[in-house]
Amino acid sequence: MDNPGKICDFNPASATDYLPLDKLRQLQLFRLQNIVKRAYDNVEHFRNRLDERNITPDAIKSLEDIAKLPFTVKTDLRDTYPFGLFASPMQEIVRLHASSGTTGKPIVVAYTQEDMNVWTDAMVRTFACCGLHKGDVVQNAYGYGLFTGGLGAHYGAEKLGATVIPISGGNTERQIMVMKDFAVTAICATPSYFIHIIEKAEQMGIKMEQLPLRAGIFGAEPWTDGMRDYIEQAGKIKAYDIYGLSEITGPGVASVCQEQEGLHIFEDYFYPEIIDPESGQPLPDGQEGELVLTTLCKQAMPMIRYRTRDITTLMTEKCSCGRTIRRMKRIGRRSDDMFIIRGVNVFPSQIEEALLAVEGALPHYQIVLTRDSGLDNLEVQIEVTANVFSDKISTMEKLQRQIEKSIEHIINIRARVKLVAPNTIPRSQGKAKRLIDNRQL
Repeated sequence: MDNPGKICDFNPASATDYLPLDKLRQLQLFRLQNIVKRAYDNVEHFRNRLDERNITPDAIKSLEDIAKLPFTVKTDLRDTYPFGLFASPMQEIVRLHASSGTTGKPIVVAYTQEDMNVWTDAMVRTFACCGLHKGDVVQNAYGYGLFTGGLGAHYGAEKLGATVIPISGGNTERQIMVMKDFAVTAICATPSYFIHIIEKAEQMGIKMEQLPLRAGIFGAEPWTDGMRDYIEQAGKIKAYDIYGLSEITGPGVASVCQEQEGLHIFEDYFYPEIIDPESGQPLPDGQEGELVLTTLCKQAMPMIRYRTRDITTLMTEKCSCGRTIRRMKRIGRRSDDMFIIRGVNVFPSQIEEALLAVEGALPHYQIVLTRDSGLDNLEVQIEVTANVFSDKISTMEKLQRQIEKSIEHIINIRARVKLVAPNTIPRSQGKAKRLIDNRQL
């Protein structure tokens, strides 16, 4: 095999956030050509797909030629479980991670030491985007273990020079005690879990504004601008959105900067495309579609044109922070978490947007789908503040109508809204479960 360290020695990674575009495109093409050759030479599954199309790595003469290559999808990782997509021998693999396997065989991902260096560097740049620096105390409430979130954030924060508290998820009262006693300045968590922390702190008589916490690094689940505003107001912090997925590397693919105007993609490592999710055809920057990513430096397990199923838009306008790498809009929905009711496509994020537009509703909700006599029914269970829940019936009914109207305005479907007391919706220490589909039961 080729020396696995050469592909990413072309340019110092620390400077690439601000590279002139012509230099960045040159770097991307160099890495793309190398990674396609590596995958072709060492991954039988990928080589067979190219051979079926009479394509060789030599066909990649420009970045636009990436469209000639076949897509990789999640089922490819399951079909080749566990090691069928590895491009490195096991003696060069220093880390394995895996998905939870809730929909079948777990997805296994592998890293060489060079891959670990790239991942760590991407996370250093992520934290730098969020304004973190040496001397920060970072409470890492992402899960450790086979999930990539915990260790990915841990290594990046340590490399940055921050003090890391590897607390993982759960035990919320201890989270708050540590946050207070250890003078934590930044926390890594899912946004829904941090909202739970805010609520628990209030119950414990701890005011968030009295803590030194100033930044939240949130990811692992879709969330809206409305939820960000709620977190910033209730948590008295600045909330940063980060993006990643295990199949690519884990967290560290993209991050908002302090301007909070889209997520910068570290595209010297992860080349982004936007495609039409139906036809698979590439779309120009500025049009909404499905995000496709190619790992330009992944030695152990190159991902070529991986369909993320996440819907977004690439932004080419230069950010006022000075970074030249492209940004993408916040991931608010996926092409595969959509549900269809009464012939209309609906995304949970649309429900969240509607309820957060109404004062008195909390960002804790569940969507329950049922079927009665062949007809689909949509119910949205929403927590409301303690004051609202204990108020007059007429006040509750008025709020219920406001939320129903807001939902109908956005999705053009009338939903039944059920207002419930605070802490009624089950809390998750990881990704929040928003949709319960009982139509097939």
